[in-house]
Amino acid sequence: MVLELFRYYGSRGLRIARASMQYVWDTNGTRYLDAHTGHGVAFLGHNNPRIVSRLRRQLNELTICSPSFECSVQQEAVEKLSRVAPPGADTVLFANSGAEAVETALKIAWAYTGRRKVVAFKGSFHGRTLGALSVTWSPSYRKGFPVLEDVEFIPYNAEPYVVEKAVDENTAAIIVEPVLGEGGVVLAEKGFLEAVKKVARENGAVLIVDEVQTGFGRTGRTWCLEHYGIRPDIVTAGKALGGGFPVSAVFTRRELAESLRGGRHGSTYAGNPLALAAVSAAVDVLLEEGVAVRAAEAGKALLDALVDRVGGNRLVRDIRGKGLMIGVELRKQPLPVLKCMQDRFHVLALRAGITVVRLLPPYSIGLGDVEAIVGAIRGCLEG
Repeated sequence: MVLELFRYYGSRGLRIARASMQYVWDTNGTRYLDAHTGHGVAFLGHNNPRIVSRLRRQLNELTICSPSFECSVQQEAVEKLSRVAPPGADTVLFANSGAEAVETALKIAWAYTGRRKVVAFKGSFHGRTLGALSVTWSPSYRKGFPVLEDVEFIPYNAEPYVVEKAVDENTAAIIVEPVLGEGGVVLAEKGFLEAVKKVARENGAVLIVDEVQTGFGRTGRTWCLEHYGIRPDIVTAGKALGGGFPVSAVFTRRELAESLRGGRHGSTYAGNPLALAAVSAAVDVLLEEGVAVRAAEAGKALLDALVDRVGGNRLVRDIRGKGLMIGVELRKQPLPVLKCMQDRFHVLALRAGITVVRLLPPYSIGLGDVEAIVGAIRGCLEG
């Protein structure tokens, strides 16, 4: 019997054969501009040559090294991450996925505070493992699973008094995205995040900022939280962090991380040599190729062009974003538009929320790519 692959997501009807930076090719040789990038993973580009080269080198040196031992690539990656770590962080813990990073962050908060309650936000997405799922908003994702009960969801961008009412002496953590990704590319208001930080500090709760999608240059700064001038207790990172290789990280302070001593947490593959080699190369790309600045410039060009040429369409409700994380909110379901973009214009994008076309292209896009994305959305909206 031949096994059948179970797909977590519906098929897009496209078989991809190869890829390079912002482009992918199907088995017929047709080239597509990729603003989907595997749900934002390939922000540093598909098969970025610097990352591929470093991975090849590591394959010939060492591929397995238990966290019980030390190896040179471990020191290399940590030293390089020190140059780009979120403000206030002095410790990093590695994991294998964004959801695992969120799980680790939650465990730190619970262990450090001795409390259980978590405050999260409507529209949020933090992953599908049970802890991360418990703080993910969508009821359809949580239905039928034994998610944690000590979680309170409040509106995103809520007024300070709403946050104050939800957070109390029983709250272990507040977890928040600086931009709702799957929730519709909704940007946090500065006053909202400032209020969240203030309330967390006043109540002794741990503030977790989930930058799995927004982090590592995508929004025009290394970390999106830099736009807001806040210093959370924990920052989770993933997706772009390894340039496409599965890896994630939790940045925090040593005093919080110490709560997981004594076997309270662990992972066989976390911080494996290949993942750390990818992280090391990704930091080089981030810094030496000015990724954040390029994302800010390309994102502004794309956002301005969308507003100018698409914003007046009667089917468009709003256009918003930071850097190269942009959402076009429609007055209708976006799947026909996404299919049209793929089939007619060879541009790949994805959905966010219920009515948003989400664009997550690599930092390497140029003005010609901007024109292609705008032309595809405009053409599909106009028929």
